[in-house]
Amino acid sequence: MKIVIAPDSFKDSLSAQGVANAIASGLAEVWPDADLVQRPMADGGEGTIEAILAACDGQWMSARVSGPLGEAVEAHWGWLQQSRTAIIEMAMASGLQLLTLEQRDATVTSTQGTGELIRAALDAGAQRVILAIGGSATNDAGSGMLSALGARFLDGNGQPVAPGGLGLAQVQRIELEGLDARLRDVRFEVAADVDNPLCGLQGASHVFGPQKGASPDQVLALDAALGHFADHSARVLGHDWRDQPGCGAAGGMGFAAKAYLNAAFRPGVEVVADLVGLADALVGADLVITGEGRFDAQTLRGKTPFGVARIAQRHGVPVIVLAGTLGEGYAALYEHGISAAFALASGPMTLDYACRNAAELLHDRARDLARVWRLAALR
Repeated sequence: MKIVIAPDSFKDSLSAQGVANAIASGLAEVWPDADLVQRPMADGGEGTIEAILAACDGQWMSARVSGPLGEAVEAHWGWLQQSRTAIIEMAMASGLQLLTLEQRDATVTSTQGTGELIRAALDAGAQRVILAIGGSATNDAGSGMLSALGARFLDGNGQPVAPGGLGLAQVQRIELEGLDARLRDVRFEVAADVDNPLCGLQGASHVFGPQKGASPDQVLALDAALGHFADHSARVLGHDWRDQPGCGAAGGMGFAAKAYLNAAFRPGVEVVADLVGLADALVGADLVITGEGRFDAQTLRGKTPFGVARIAQRHGVPVIVLAGTLGEGYAALYEHGISAAFALASGPMTLDYACRNAAELLHDRARDLARVWRLAALR
């Protein structure tokens, strides 16, 4: 019996590795001789670095960089020495997690710290940079990141414009002569599942600006500022990228990555799956167990169980989900390679209790699942 265990993390409870360990322990109680292959996963958001490093024997790196409002923060990133690959989570330097609710201000938050992390990766000799762009606090079209890498965005007086999305309304000249020359030799991949354009009603400002602290009037001003920036970028680059899918991701970081860094966009779960060797692990497998904290209709938008199921389908391997909770619309996933899904709760319990005892609950559900599977096999 070969079982591949490929879950995401359970937010505020267990890392993906912790989830995988708990599931494996429950399965081993029933199948002590089974080949249990762990491949902790992520979808490009929080926990991406941890999942990759756990599977690829990488190392954590850190750098002192600028936070979303310019304050110094200690940000971590991942490094795979053998392949010279850096894994950077934008949220580590430019994320909502670094701000209180009162501090959120999409008009002034900057991606400068993410650019500083990229520069640290270049200093380490990176030849490939995987940029996971979930959880951003910014709406500056990646201009802060580009500034940290040597680009200059100047107003009519030849002065640098103010950091943040609203400052882009003042851009009159873009200078790329100082852009770090090492960028030309680096392959950038953006792990993201958002396909929004940069501007318009489906763009970065309108769709994501409010959760980053933008008022309705500020959303309109930010959208206009990003459009103005896109106009000048098109003149400098010779091509207008604003309507390309994904350019609105992370407050327009997708735009900067695609237009200025020639980045390739891939679903986050596919990037992680490739790095951790999920497809190879599935060869000869009898079953895949994946999971996430909340399994519902939103999982269809590129979250880990959906991505794992798509890959498992190509190998003809059934997939079972163990989730903290089963939300509205989860049954729709049964049309996309998920064979069955189960929640952890064994009875009424608080969210706090479930989070604190997630490992035990996962162990028990995995054990029960194995017993049912064994019974079916005996028949």
